[in-house]
Amino acid sequence: MPIENMEEQGLEKNPNLELPQIKFLLSMREYQNNKELAAKLLEAIEAENMAPFYEIVCKDLGWAVDNNLLQKMKTNNAEKLAQLDAAIEDAEQNLGEMEVRESNLRKAEFLCRIGDKDSALSAFRKTYDKTVSLGHRLDIVFHNIRIGLFYIDHDLITKNIEKAKSLIEEGGDWDRRNRLKVYQGLYSIAIRDFKAAATYFLDTVSTFTSYELMDYTTFVRYTVYIAMIALPRNELRDKIIKGSEILEVLHSLPDVKDYLFSLYSCHYAEFFKSLAIVETKLREDYLINPHYSYYTREMRLLAYKQLLQSYRSLTLQYMADSFGVTVDYIDK
Repeated sequence: MPIENMEEQGLEKNPNLELPQIKFLLSMREYQNNKELAAKLLEAIEAENMAPFYEIVCKDLGWAVDNNLLQKMKTNNAEKLAQLDAAIEDAEQNLGEMEVRESNLRKAEFLCRIGDKDSALSAFRKTYDKTVSLGHRLDIVFHNIRIGLFYIDHDLITKNIEKAKSLIEEGGDWDRRNRLKVYQGLYSIAIRDFKAAATYFLDTVSTFTSYELMDYTTFVRYTVYIAMIALPRNELRDKIIKGSEILEVLHSLPDVKDYLFSLYSCHYAEFFKSLAIVETKLREDYLINPHYSYYTREMRLLAYKQLLQSYRSLTLQYMADSFGVTVDYIDK
């Protein structure tokens, strides 16, 4: 099973997908005045001189712009870009094709790191054109998908997933084939294709190395959530309930374990309490938020159907008592 000390197998967290998640939380009413989250986001921005992203954050969250901070970051970025451009020029004049490619890649990665989306994409396109290796080309495409996930740019994500699939068909290695499945799975969640997401994630439970997207614990949480809505009961038993890699991680995720086993074991009152926790987590996830109401409603219906399959005739009151909710809650 993947473990956290294998995180170096992942690509660099660039862009860092934790930042749009924090930004999203700060846009919510219950978190908009959370000083700890705001400080964490600002610290990350300042650490990487993310001037372009800082301007987006201030606009979207209604923050007052700290002009001194913004100017300092812009100055630092201009100095770094001058160094990177000089390295590219030197490589073009004095070095070989590999050095030219690597110097262009460093510039693209820097532009991505500071949150300059359009310039980063342009630089990655230039680097891609100078890249011969299939593996290195795929790494650039993965980078573009991460940029798409950072900004929720569906067009950018879908185009680059298709490009990655095409490159994989040309002969992508085992690691990158598995990495693509995780990327496809995460995007499938974002567009509410839970069946596809379950397939992709379950295929990579034992081979996961995409720590640039999320840690393994988060991956297992997602996998259980989507498997419960996407898989029939027998497959849920075989692939999740009896899945050794997943069960090992569930020891550190008691809320997910309770959610899974309460439904499978037909403990409906406990299940509805767990579902309320899941609903909150999904609502606060920037990728899944648009679909949290749909997910919650479908899981309620799944529990109702599971109970009804056991009995031919049940009163609403009996069902309400079983689920630990009111008759009105079931009837709506």
